[in-house]
Amino acid sequence: MPERKSKSARVTLVDVARKSGFSPSTVSIVLSEAPLSRYVAALTKERIRKTAQALGYRPDIFARSLRSRHSNTIGVLVFDISDPFCVFILKGIEKTLHPTPYLPILMDAHHERKQFERYLDLLMERRVEALIVVANWLFDEGKSLAGLREKKMPLVVVGQDVSKKHIGSVTVDNEAGGYEAMKHLYEFGHRQIAVIRGPAKLSDSQLRWNGMQRFAAEHGLRLDPRRIRQLSDTLDPISGFEGGVQLTEELIRSRLKFTGLVAFDDLTALGAVRALARTGRSAPQDCSVIGFDDVPLAALSTPGLTTIRQPMEEMGSLATRRVLDVLREADESREVTPDLQLLPPSLVLRDSTARPS
Repeated sequence: MPERKSKSARVTLVDVARKSGFSPSTVSIVLSEAPLSRYVAALTKERIRKTAQALGYRPDIFARSLRSRHSNTIGVLVFDISDPFCVFILKGIEKTLHPTPYLPILMDAHHERKQFERYLDLLMERRVEALIVVANWLFDEGKSLAGLREKKMPLVVVGQDVSKKHIGSVTVDNEAGGYEAMKHLYEFGHRQIAVIRGPAKLSDSQLRWNGMQRFAAEHGLRLDPRRIRQLSDTLDPISGFEGGVQLTEELIRSRLKFTGLVAFDDLTALGAVRALARTGRSAPQDCSVIGFDDVPLAALSTPGLTTIRQPMEEMGSLATRRVLDVLREADESREVTPDLQLLPPSLVLRDSTARPS
């Protein structure tokens, strides 16, 4: 059985040295895998490591970080953790960090600029070695992050393209997603298609709309401006649901016929489904509805929501791998390439779309 001290007494390097018969400095060199350890005999290393394991020795990470000036922590700053978009991105970050020595420090800014800036300062004070920012459609904090480049802080933003501000970015190919959504309804036979676009100031909205327009132009499909609506600029990403309800009811009151509807995101699409039900209609019998994102609610709704899936877990994982790659480099060259990496979206076919009746 391992010889362990009581829970209140921490096993130290001195304890390992006394038990193994070697000096504390030799034990420290071996257990910290310092460069000088290559000069220590293999049998000595083996004996020290076995002794440390038998005693239940665990290195003092905090003390080691003070000596090495490395904290082994990575800041994860979320603009709004209540946004369903964030869940799988955080999962991708956590799964990628799990086998590494790095510990994530998670902070939620509640989509408030002052809170974001305060948490950014706190993470810097705690000397995180890298920063991953999970942005949503309200994120506009590129200026706050720009100064980190001068400090050689490895930084990646997930969910928005801020590469023009010289910040590494990971996001989905929104234009390809908009193209795929329109293609899906068209191939099902829909020609009278309504669109609920995202907020005007949001780049994702314009990119998805560009994709829809490109498909329409290539296939001679007319998108009637009277069937196009736009979500208002808002401070709450969850409000997309209410916007979907209101704008779909507005489309129904206009008495313009539409057999298909492309929504900006899944919450907006779920709002559209609710509006159809309120007026005695249903999806897909009276109108096919397609969303964007593939948040967890999309699979649980009735009907299940057809959507354009963002590879959110992969996005979180890719951003994490990018900063980890930089952390393996020498301190003076630590900088994430400030480019944009686009990941392809994919169609998830469920029950909310079908051929027009």
